Amino acid sequence: MACGFRRAIACQLSRVLNLPPENLITSISAVPISQKEEVADFQLSVDSLLEKDNDHSRPDIQVQAKRLAEKLRCDTVVSEISTGQRTVNFKINRELLTKTVLQQVIEDGSKYGLKSELFSGLPQKKIVVEFSSPNVAKKFHVGHLRSTIIGNFIANLKEALGHQVIRINYLGDWGMQFGLLGTGFQLFGYEEKLQSNPLQHLFEVYVQVNKEAADDKSVAKAAQEFFQRLELGDVQALSLWQKFRDLSIEEYIRVYKRLGVYFDEYSGESFYREKSQEVLKLLESKGLLLKTIVTFSNF
Repeated sequence: MACGFRRAIACQLSRVLNLPPENLITSISAVPISQKEEVADFQLSVDSLLEKDNDHSRPDIQVQAKRLAEKLRCDTVVSEISTGQRTVNFKINRELLTKTVLQQVIEDGSKYGLKSELFSGLPQKKIVVEFSSPNVAKKFHVGHLRSTIIGNFIANLKEALGHQVIRINYLGDWGMQFGLLGTGFQLFGYEEKLQSNPLQHLFEVYVQVNKEAADDKSVAKAAQEFFQRLELGDVQALSLWQKFRDLSIEEYIRVYKRLGVYFDEYSGESFYREKSQEVLKLLESKGLLLKTIVTFSNF
């Protein structure tokens, strides 16, 4: 639709400038919508227009813009012509604009805007969009909402343009906090509460074990040992961690369903657990690891 209006403006300019419309279309751009008073819908950059002119003895660009505007006439498409800073501005006939937009919306439905020639010929790509990324065993909160909505919008947009889109939710699912959570659940957890309201119960357990670890060194030590077991691949520790992860994802999916959001894959920091161990072993075998103490007093 916008391309049709630009083409109509280019045709009028071509008659005045004696240039093919195709040479002028790229110099005509839509004016971004703002809260300021509407001055124009499209504008012609006189700078870019004169770049096509080999005459280097041209007069002031603003003077050129005014001269050009005076030669142009309003018609059934353009209702108002004015000049801006180094531009010629065009306002589209509001009745025609409204009628054209509504007709296009009715014809295209959910595909409105996608048939524009601006998108024709775009190469199709495989695009990964990673967004949302809540922390496992913690509730989805408003801090995750912005990323979720923006990421979903980008994924929908790319998909509508014909790209192959892969939506990934990269979870915070690894780290010392799971040592605390695993230990806390063994001390204070209840399977019934975990199944009935997993994220709320895990949150309560996490708060309680943090308080205990601050006051009782044996609890803090047990948490460190639990996480070490996770890193070493202990079956029981990993089984409990996996349960926390699976239940968390189930809860997140319920929230995402209400928001109209879905993911092709749930990944996370744990993906690199085994790979990081392989890297450490490789570095150690090559003698590239050094155990030392770093002091930060000078920083």
